[in-house]
Amino acid sequence: MKPIYLDNNATTRVAPEVLEEMLPFFGDHYGNPSSMHSFGGAVGGKIYEAREKIAGLLGASPQEIIFTSCGTESDSTAIYATIQSYPEKRHIITSRVEHPAIKNLYNHLSKTGYRVDWVPVDQKGNLDLDFLYDHLSADTAIVSLMWANNETGVIFPIADIADRLRKKGIVFHTDAVQAVGKIPIDLSKTGVEMLSLSGHKLHAPKGIGVLYVRKGTKFSPFLIGGHQENGRRGGTENTASIIGLGKACEFVARHMTEENTRVKHLRDKLEKSILERIPNCLVNGDIQNRLPNTSSIAFEYVEGEAILLMMNEFGICASSGSACTSGSLEPSHVLRAMGVPFTAAHGTIRFSLSIYNTDEDIDLVIEKLPPIIERLRSMSPFWKASCGSA
Repeated sequence: MKPIYLDNNATTRVAPEVLEEMLPFFGDHYGNPSSMHSFGGAVGGKIYEAREKIAGLLGASPQEIIFTSCGTESDSTAIYATIQSYPEKRHIITSRVEHPAIKNLYNHLSKTGYRVDWVPVDQKGNLDLDFLYDHLSADTAIVSLMWANNETGVIFPIADIADRLRKKGIVFHTDAVQAVGKIPIDLSKTGVEMLSLSGHKLHAPKGIGVLYVRKGTKFSPFLIGGHQENGRRGGTENTASIIGLGKACEFVARHMTEENTRVKHLRDKLEKSILERIPNCLVNGDIQNRLPNTSSIAFEYVEGEAILLMMNEFGICASSGSACTSGSLEPSHVLRAMGVPFTAAHGTIRFSLSIYNTDEDIDLVIEKLPPIIERLRSMSPFWKASCGSA
């Protein structure tokens, strides 16, 4: 059974041309890029080419690119590099809807003497900017806000926020893992000091990430070792994956128009059909201000995990809006922050598309999903109690 893969915000397929670009560096070109000899030096040259390609996608310079192992490492590096550079400042700010890579780190820092302010969002998932700006102070070391939400796709006004914080002399970091490759980003026109991205979200392999650090930004290395990355991140370079990420950045740049037209059309087709055919469901988030590939839909009075299991029988892959914690199911912190009712949040499914999806994929979901929801609701006492359905 061919999978209908609609979980691209979790991870993406490695593009065939990316894999092809990587393969020689597992075999013939195995030299250490830090070596003095030409065999290794040639590999180092390919790494620099990848650095240029990534910088080109971001509107940055190659010297501002630091290779990491993943988005989580990039996030941790940005936060720790800043608070170590400004040890006298003990206040940090983020939002209530961040990825666990930021949320859990801020929770940890709150236990080590840092004062944390959590910016709330409204029912559409948009930031409360008044809260953000009102809580800035001379003691604020860093503000970290995601560029686009991984669950709802809602896009934050990062360029405006960054410019305002830069004028106040406050370091600003953005977790752009979901945004890079889906929407245009030009860091040369913003005040963003640091940005995180992850290769496996944009058709590169897992295990490779990037931290952009604007030239002139104070920086204290998080991973200390050798001279790699100009002393900013020690460790032998993940050569094949770095080269693959460079190729992937070319790939997503070439397909970004398609992402924002054909893929968006497929997303809207899926969403419109679901809302027309299935009662008591709603779209989570700001439908006018989100990533072109993402749709978070709440199906009231059913459990998201049950929907996923039944869709899986037809090869349909998506994600739930709930997380299993300590043996009990709780709606995601993102949906709770948005005030989504429990009966809807618990039945939320995230569909996230890519350029590899087709009309036939969407047609199958439209065919199979309504009877799945009908069957689950027929077994739900909450549905019967609320709607009188049998």
